[in-house]
Amino acid sequence: MKLHLWLVFLAPLALFAQERPALTAPANSIYAGADGKYEEAPDTAVIQFNISAQENTTQAAYERASKAAEQVREVMRSNGIDPHTAELGSFSLEPVYDYRTAKRKLVAYRVNTAATLKLKDFTKLGPILDQLANIDITENQTLKYTLENMDAAKKKAVEDAMRRARESANAAAGAAGRSVGELSYASVDVFEPAIPIRAMAGKMTEIVNGQLAPTSGFTPQKITVTAHVNALFLLK
Repeated sequence: MKLHLWLVFLAPLALFAQERPALTAPANSIYAGADGKYEEAPDTAVIQFNISAQENTTQAAYERASKAAEQVREVMRSNGIDPHTAELGSFSLEPVYDYRTAKRKLVAYRVNTAATLKLKDFTKLGPILDQLANIDITENQTLKYTLENMDAAKKKAVEDAMRRARESANAAAGAAGRSVGELSYASVDVFEPAIPIRAMAGKMTEIVNGQLAPTSGFTPQKITVTAHVNALFLLK
C-alpha cells in the first residue's frame, strides 16, 4: 500500500507536489493518499469466438457461414441456452486476392463474424467450448471471467481506500496531538483489470479420452478491483 501524508499546521497556503492533484491545502489540514481493493469470485463467464467462411462466391460464403451459425445455435439449444442471448460483435464480407502474379487475381470471398456468449452456469463451459471447437469454421475461442455488477465492486474498493486514507491521517494527526475532522476534498481512481484466459482448441469437457481435462477441478481466479484515493481532511 502506498501512502502519502502531509500535515499543514498554522501555515500559509501551499501547493502540493506536481504529481499530486492541483489542490491548495488550507492551514490546519492533513492530506493522505491510500490504495484499496476488493476481491470477489466471478459470476459470469464470457465466451468469444469467430465464424469465418471462405468460398469462391459471395453466396457460397454466406451459405457456409449461415450453416455454421445454425450449428452454433444448435449447440446453445442443446445446452439449454436461448440463442438470442448471444451477441453479434461484428460482421464483414471481404474479397480474397492472389498476389503471386503482377496483377492481383480475385480468388474467393470470406465472411467473418464475431460473437459473444455470457454464461452464469460454469458447468456448461466445457461442453459448449468442446462443441464449438468441433464446428470447422469457428475459431479464436477465448474465455474470460467477470462480475456482472462491477460498479458495486468498484464502490467497495473505493470504500476500502478511503478507510485506509482516514486511518493513516488519524495516525499522523494523533502523533501530533490533533484529531481528524471532516473530509474537505477527495480524488478517486479505480482500476478494473481484465482476466482473459485463452481456451484450447479442442476438447474442453471434464473427461476426455478417459483423462481429466486441464481445467477440471480448478476455481476461476477472483476478480480484483483496486482504487486509489487522495483525501484532504480538516484537523480539529
